Amino acid sequence: MKSWWPARVGGGRWSRAAVRRRTADLFLWVTTAAPIGYAGVTPPHSGRATALTVGALLLLAGAVAVSRRWPVAALVVVVLGSLLDGNFLFAIPLFSYLTGRRSGTAVPAAVAFAVLAAGGTALNLGLLGTGAATWFLLASVLLFAGVFPWLVGRYRRQQAVLADAGRRHAEARDRERRGAAERIRLRERARIAQEMHDSLGHDLSLIALRAASLEVAGDLPPRHRAAAGELRASVAAATERLHGIIGVLREPDGVATTRPADESVAELVDGAREAGMAVRLDGADALAWLPPMAGHAVHRVVREALTNAARYAPGAAVTVVLTRDGDQVEAAVVNAPPPAGPLPGPPSTGSGLLALAERVRLAGGTLTAGPRRGGGFAVRARLPVTGRPGVDALPPPEGDLFPDLFPAQFPGPFPASLPSPFPVSLPASFPGPDRWPAAGGQPGEEPGEAERRLRDARRGVRLSLLTALGAPVGLALVLSLVYYPVATAGTVLDDGAFARMPVGAARAELTGLPRRQLDPPAGTRPGCEHYTDGNFPLAQPTWRLCFVEGRLVSKERIDG
Repeated sequence: MKSWWPARVGGGRWSRAAVRRRTADLFLWVTTAAPIGYAGVTPPHSGRATALTVGALLLLAGAVAVSRRWPVAALVVVVLGSLLDGNFLFAIPLFSYLTGRRSGTAVPAAVAFAVLAAGGTALNLGLLGTGAATWFLLASVLLFAGVFPWLVGRYRRQQAVLADAGRRHAEARDRERRGAAERIRLRERARIAQEMHDSLGHDLSLIALRAASLEVAGDLPPRHRAAAGELRASVAAATERLHGIIGVLREPDGVATTRPADESVAELVDGAREAGMAVRLDGADALAWLPPMAGHAVHRVVREALTNAARYAPGAAVTVVLTRDGDQVEAAVVNAPPPAGPLPGPPSTGSGLLALAERVRLAGGTLTAGPRRGGGFAVRARLPVTGRPGVDALPPPEGDLFPDLFPAQFPGPFPASLPSPFPVSLPASFPGPDRWPAAGGQPGEEPGEAERRLRDARRGVRLSLLTALGAPVGLALVLSLVYYPVATAGTVLDDGAFARMPVGAARAELTGLPRRQLDPPAGTRPGCEHYTDGNFPLAQPTWRLCFVEGRLVSKERIDG
């Protein structure tokens, strides 16, 4: 049942995503407007204060409205709004984070922060004449409420880019793997076509030869000899057409097979024994009266399995078991673990098994291959004795020739050297690449481009993380190094001079008194002056000297 809500909002013009965006914007406005609205409704009330509150709320609403399309502009509006209402300070971290999250590049926001810092410095120190302490406080607010959340937003954006690049890379690798599997399938089909060409060509040649014999036979009537000649010509033409149609599938650089055309599985196993393999064959009679397609498939399964056993498990005992049950024939080839371990060399790519699975599939059967629980490897094929190639996959057997042969799930992660995934089972109904859906409906990237994008995204995440952690610390240190000399210039009173100042002495008689004093803290009584001992980095007041009619009446050290 479809939801009616998105269809009714805006007369059906808004999608679910648009509704979510507008809901998020409304929540952002309510969250950031709460401090401003609360201050506006708190007594005492005046017409000017109400107008300022309404103006601040409208300004904040405008910033929220443009924050998705122009996030930097929205941030600047919020920072400047703090001149109108100090409660805009609560909105600065949120808009700074969203600016980093939504901006494609860091340059516009960095320029905006630099301009705001320079403008604020000129306004406070130059035009308004505020003290260095006030400037340092405002600069710290801009750093930790503006720059730091922006850097966190940039880091989160880079994480999202990395996740997207990882997804694209995985899709490209999957497409590459599927393309390689399809190329193997096509090569195997071409190889089958070559074998059929050779077999049918041989049979057609024999038919043509017999027809030619009938054509020259003297004991046949002329009309029969003419019919035999027409048959010979038709067979010759069919042979040429077969050569033209199927012969084009031969690979230009392909190597012709050296096995006899009518080699049986028993002869194949005998050849492996002569080569030094320890092979045992059981059930050779099960292959009697097999269709050519199924017979070729069984032969190919046994040959490929023996080749793999000789290559990857040298010296291991191999067992070939052929069974026939009604209209089904099964071939299983099992090799034990190699006594001396596998030979050194490149890992298996699994292309031979993929080609083998395609051949079995075209014969109407299924192929299963995988490592055994107790070690070694096994390949098993099940094919129909009768039926057309390409029919649906046969149902799985009720029993298993080898109880420990094929686990339901391979224990532990697959090694990188094995084709993925194992165990492999390709039924006849396995869809081809024309039925593979494109990820997201978008054209895919090449593996190299996806690899580059993933590498750049990882580099961007590392850089964003280092910047988010190091930039605030570095900027805070720079602010302290700028503020400290300004704040302490002419305001440092050392311990010795303070101890030598007698109470009751005239101010003009005091030695070591700095030429200027610090800005007095709130609540200081008149006539008291404050000086610092030079503590870093804030240069906070350390000494308090109080004067009455120009004479020192009290002196004390300020703790904390």
